[in-house]
Amino acid sequence: MDPVIEIEGLCKDFRVGFWRRRTRVLHDLNLTVHRGEIFGYLGPNGAGKTTTLKLLTGLILPTAGSARLLGRDVTLVATKQQIGFLPETPYFYDYLTGREFLDLCGQLFGLPTPVRRDRIARLLALISLEQAADRQLRKYSKGMLQRLGLAQALINDPSLVILDEPMSGLDPLGRKAMRDIILELKAEGRTIFFSSHILPDVEVLCDRVGILVGGRLRGVGRLDEILTAQTESVELILERVSPDLAVLLQDLAQAPLLSQPDGVLVRLPDQERADQALRAAVEAGARVVGVAPQRLTLEDHFLREVQGHTP
Repeated sequence: MDPVIEIEGLCKDFRVGFWRRRTRVLHDLNLTVHRGEIFGYLGPNGAGKTTTLKLLTGLILPTAGSARLLGRDVTLVATKQQIGFLPETPYFYDYLTGREFLDLCGQLFGLPTPVRRDRIARLLALISLEQAADRQLRKYSKGMLQRLGLAQALINDPSLVILDEPMSGLDPLGRKAMRDIILELKAEGRTIFFSSHILPDVEVLCDRVGILVGGRLRGVGRLDEILTAQTESVELILERVSPDLAVLLQDLAQAPLLSQPDGVLVRLPDQERADQALRAAVEAGARVVGVAPQRLTLEDHFLREVQGHTP
């Protein structure tokens, strides 16, 4: 597959405190992202996600290692002309309109007036801000500003889009709108690399994810490889449970039995105990209403990785 992001041995040190002691915040990062992927970059606060994105966009320089975007060094102007970037806390000029702001961004890229006019119209339609295009930005909501920020990241028609916490601060409707736009960008053949704390959105959007903890990459993989076939527990719902059967089920279960309107909920720790419980239930004359394996979620996997590598 054609690599779009190639990171080899990337490290970053900062000097902190009165004595300017050197502190390493990113340790020997190695990562490849392929063309057309949506890649989710996950990690707790302070893990080094934003530092990584700043290194990729050339806003800061690495202490060691290298990074290439689209086959070129990240520091080259020609490289930056082919990427779009939305920082976590972008700055907007309050008294410009949305249309004027995008026009300014297009001028910074040296786009001719006819190209800017056509591209701005298409981007405003993409982010559903056509009706608010001539309104001053100080009158935009958080969600509208976030979508406008994404539009400025696309003004140069980039092959690679880098987004730092694009869902941050958005309500459910705003998050859905952002998800839909990101999926549309993927359908156009663009590569999207984004960091996020909103794990359900990552689970819906991403082809692959990487988890960064304490400045170290702890795992990379496809979501189906990480999550499929990892059964956390099995839930049974039974009717006509006798007292003797309830005692036996409780011995097998990992949590107290729970009475529900549709029967008794039994949570078993693994498939083997679930099979034992099912045989006992059938022999005791109970009715099996439902069997539901509980799969590992991205949030479960993320928390295990973070907690397993936190001092």
